[in-house]
Amino acid sequence: MKFRSESVRLPSYAGAIFAALALALPTGAGAQGHWQPEKPVEIIVPTGAGGNNDKMARLIQRILQDQKMVNTPVVVMNRPGGNQQLGFVYMNQRPGDGHYIIYATPTVFSNELNGVTQQHYTEFTPLALLVVENTVLSVRAGSPISNMRDLVTRLRADPQAVSFAMPARGGVPHLTLAGAMRASGVDVRRLKVVVFKTNGESLTALAGGHVDVMVSSVSSVLAQVNAGAVRMVGLGAAQRMPGAAANVPTFREQGIDSTGVTAWRGAFGPRGLSAAQIAFWDDAFAKLVETDDWKKQLQENDLTSQYRRSRDFAKYLEIDYAASRAAHAEIGLTR
Repeated sequence: MKFRSESVRLPSYAGAIFAALALALPTGAGAQGHWQPEKPVEIIVPTGAGGNNDKMARLIQRILQDQKMVNTPVVVMNRPGGNQQLGFVYMNQRPGDGHYIIYATPTVFSNELNGVTQQHYTEFTPLALLVVENTVLSVRAGSPISNMRDLVTRLRADPQAVSFAMPARGGVPHLTLAGAMRASGVDVRRLKVVVFKTNGESLTALAGGHVDVMVSSVSSVLAQVNAGAVRMVGLGAAQRMPGAAANVPTFREQGIDSTGVTAWRGAFGPRGLSAAQIAFWDDAFAKLVETDDWKKQLQENDLTSQYRRSRDFAKYLEIDYAASRAAHAEIGLTR
């Protein structure tokens, strides 16, 4: 049996239908020009619940949901451990997925520089620089340490005479402390450093007399300072801060030639995010930092807006990483 080959003639309106469908279907650049979350967004906090980073991440969660910046659920997941490294490991198991964000600190630098991990910060996608904080040294209200001179005197006699609480070895608080002590003639490699999962745990240890000094961001201790339970004795900054910390003298004011290291807080995504995914988060974070809730949080914690979009955050990180690497090398932490 032979089959006869015949051309099929479509009704005259079919061509118009196909043409309309072709215009409606996304192709080429248009197919990739817009992206938005299609499933729950997960904000990863690489420290424990209750700390300052956790509180900021939950504020971001609330703003994204309440302001309808994201139309899918937003959840915060605490994944502490490994000097904050477990959160990054978890996130980077999801390359190219814009539904995952990590609220990060410069510990992403120090972990690589200290040999905790081989992951370089460029293996993640920078999304937004949000705030930059200064480091402060704080003691219990009844501590015999009244100022930086008292502290330095003790440490010159015995570098292990004072214990210091902080959230990460080699992080910004550690670098700030080490820089100040090195400038004061103290053997920084012998300092007694106690690492806690969060600043909240550090505060508990300080209040209980288990450590002598807490090294942290200013915002982490403000509540206890205002309550009269904690005193700030030295600020690692080029000049004094306004607001509640206005009476805290800088290291330099107390004879120590050091300004400390600034602590940025920002958002990263996994490696391999598309231009459209980055553009979505650029737009979302630009709106978030203009909300009243965000501005109120910064004002209450003596913080100023430092927002930079993804591209500018990447440039900022390049400069800050070089400075951090040099600081690690100076105090013998680089491996």
